[in-house]
Amino acid sequence: MVIMTLIIPPHPVGEISQHKGPPVFTQDERYKMVRAIKWVDEIVEGAPYVTTLETLDKYTSDFCVHGDDITLTVDGKDTYEEVKRSGRYRECKRTQGVSTTDLVGRMLLMTKAHHSNIGHSDYQQHTDNFGKGPKGHSPWTGVSQFLQTSQKIIQFASGQEPQPGDTIIYVAGAFDLFHIGHVDFLEAVSRLSDKPYVIVGLHFDQEVNRYKGKNYPIMNVHERTLSVLACRYVSEVVIGAPYAVTRELLDHFKVDLVCHGKTEVHPDKDGSDPYAEPRKKGILHTVDSMNSLTTDSIVQRIIKNRLLFEARNQKKEAKEMAVIQAMKRREEEKGKERAQAVL
Repeated sequence: MVIMTLIIPPHPVGEISQHKGPPVFTQDERYKMVRAIKWVDEIVEGAPYVTTLETLDKYTSDFCVHGDDITLTVDGKDTYEEVKRSGRYRECKRTQGVSTTDLVGRMLLMTKAHHSNIGHSDYQQHTDNFGKGPKGHSPWTGVSQFLQTSQKIIQFASGQEPQPGDTIIYVAGAFDLFHIGHVDFLEAVSRLSDKPYVIVGLHFDQEVNRYKGKNYPIMNVHERTLSVLACRYVSEVVIGAPYAVTRELLDHFKVDLVCHGKTEVHPDKDGSDPYAEPRKKGILHTVDSMNSLTTDSIVQRIIKNRLLFEARNQKKEAKEMAVIQAMKRREEEKGKERAQAVL
């Protein structure tokens, strides 16, 4: 039997700022967000930015895992160089199109149609500012399109049906830029029962834009689906849920309780109360998450630090391009050596 523990070490804010630039979330927010990911068993607070064998041994880790991009220190060195040399490094493929760089750019673009504006001149300007350095284009930093597949959803979904005795709780919303405010709300919802089965209804992008306005949602419904499914307090997601919580929906999922946070409830298209049915049935419950963080708050953080984020991403790509050029030179030199050996 193989027992595997996933330990996630969120780096301290100071180290992130030194090597990558200003983080979007505070240190405590990042710790709590990572703890809420359903595949995480334990986190190590204050982990060093450069992963060493000493760190792996300290936490009895067999190896460390990273995506197939490269992570560099402020002086351009590979942060996993030591563990790679020792054979205690594993790599997994990153999800194409999921990029903090791109999300930051969407927040700064501030247009209603940013999801479909990839060929537009404004979006191209965002690409230039956030995905291109002065000497080329890195494959690890930049803008790409996220393509949802059934396999991705299967990987994230629990696949578990409600069991006898479960309390089926329904919540609905945009859950855009899934953040600690959402986590605290969903955790509070799950605590309403000893055996909660939490279903999250996600509204389509057009619906979110209708009641939120501006350039919301920042993330499209496919991206939001995976973000919510990754949360340990969520059992199931309804993709494209109706804005009004109807009798048909309640009956279909056999809902025992409908929850909403203390945020504003926007009326439906016809001006009606979207929670009229669960209110009439006496199953509507207002949940206070004790957290006032909103998606708009995060957008304001990004806007406030716009120039810092632009500089961060351009420096990041410049370092990556330098590594790419060095790798190319090494390959060329090896090719020449092999050719000379044949001669």
